[in-house]
Amino acid sequence: MAQKLTTTLSKYLAVFAQAHQEFRVPELESVAQLYNFKIHLSDDPEERDPGRPYMIIWLESEDHARLLARRCILIKSIYEFYGRGATYEELHLQNRAKRNLWERYIPETSFKFFVTAYSHKIPQHRQREVVESFSYMGFMGKIVMKNPEITLGCFEEYETGNGKTRERHEGDGNFIQAYFGRLIEEGTARPLVQLFDVKKRSYFGNTSMEAEISLLMANQTLACPGKLIYDPFMGTGSMAYPVAYFGAQVMGSDIDGRQMRGKQTTPGIFRAASQYGVASRIVDICTFDVTNNPWRRGELFDAIVTDPPYGVRAGAKRLGRKKELDADRLALYHEHRTNPRPNDSPYIPPTKPYELSDLAVDLVLLARYLLKPGGRLVFFLPTVTDQYEEVDIYTMLCDGMEVIANSLQDFGSWGRRLVTIRKVTSERYPPPAFSTRNAEVEDETQHVPAHRHFREKYFQGFKKAEVEADHVGDGR
Repeated sequence: MAQKLTTTLSKYLAVFAQAHQEFRVPELESVAQLYNFKIHLSDDPEERDPGRPYMIIWLESEDHARLLARRCILIKSIYEFYGRGATYEELHLQNRAKRNLWERYIPETSFKFFVTAYSHKIPQHRQREVVESFSYMGFMGKIVMKNPEITLGCFEEYETGNGKTRERHEGDGNFIQAYFGRLIEEGTARPLVQLFDVKKRSYFGNTSMEAEISLLMANQTLACPGKLIYDPFMGTGSMAYPVAYFGAQVMGSDIDGRQMRGKQTTPGIFRAASQYGVASRIVDICTFDVTNNPWRRGELFDAIVTDPPYGVRAGAKRLGRKKELDADRLALYHEHRTNPRPNDSPYIPPTKPYELSDLAVDLVLLARYLLKPGGRLVFFLPTVTDQYEEVDIYTMLCDGMEVIANSLQDFGSWGRRLVTIRKVTSERYPPPAFSTRNAEVEDETQHVPAHRHFREKYFQGFKKAEVEADHVGDGR
């Protein structure tokens, strides 16, 4: 497959930030779809190993490489690929074979040449030796360390030992391989992580999503100008700001309007959006329960992106009572409903817990109703690491919806999965009838996903075991 693609696509070397490694491939594929170009990744699991900072990708043009560098949050830089080898002899052999790619830069092109490695320190004299070994390329231009016309990079890859930097070495042995290429573009999307830093935001809460994750979620929605995107559990709006920054219009709702408004006259979400210059793209924020929503027609949105409350800091709620009222309390309730309340105090409807697995099923049904054909649902699903099975994700699916990405953010005993589901049907559906099942009653004939009763498991089970283990380790 790769051999066939070399005749139509060109090779590029992507250098990644070593963060959220499982999110790399979904982000690459989403950005390629957003800009409507082809991308091919190796089918070799070793080549796609998320623990490695380098990956070779196939693209149709250099312009597509630039688009990836400008939009992908996890890309540090992209290079035109000239060669790689388990030894420098092998690398030089491949580089000579690619002379047609670099010979046009030989006469009078200013250049910079550097040698680096991930998780490894290379002595300066060793770096000079590597640079001089490429002297056969015969570049005649000036060496310019700041703003050269081209930058050539050589990347040595080593085995990482327990996350620690390996000792200095004097030779080129003991490494896995070396890559060589010409810089196409630095990853200009990476600085957005600092721009959207929650600590610098004018309005946030203790459940606000961290900036890097919210940017990755925005890329999964294919956010761009002309799209309308909805967050049904908006909270303090962490997903709204990067989505709007990429040009989309945003609609949000939450069962608790106080989370969206804050305590000042201007709602907190609009204050934070103004900080990023995207307040005009926040269409509106509404207070309602998604299971009792006002949407009277479907196919409104291009994407739905959300981080449902799952109980670690704030549990999900829906309208209703935990227990039915007896006759006396029901009569009192109707009396209060018919008589005006003193001081014009607002009526606050009762709420009850919203079990996570039921919420997930209902969210997919809501997405099928509200999304346009081809639209995406992007959300986080927490799960217990030891209990998780691949089938868990499919317990929430319904006809017309398919999973296209499922990436784990691992916290040890538990993790959360960024799930991307696409609507693959053009059939119109009526407003969904949401789950009314009793969360305390298990159906023994159905698979029980690891995220069911996650809040109880977190506080009563594995989280308690983690704390006890820490105390033992600390001698407490």
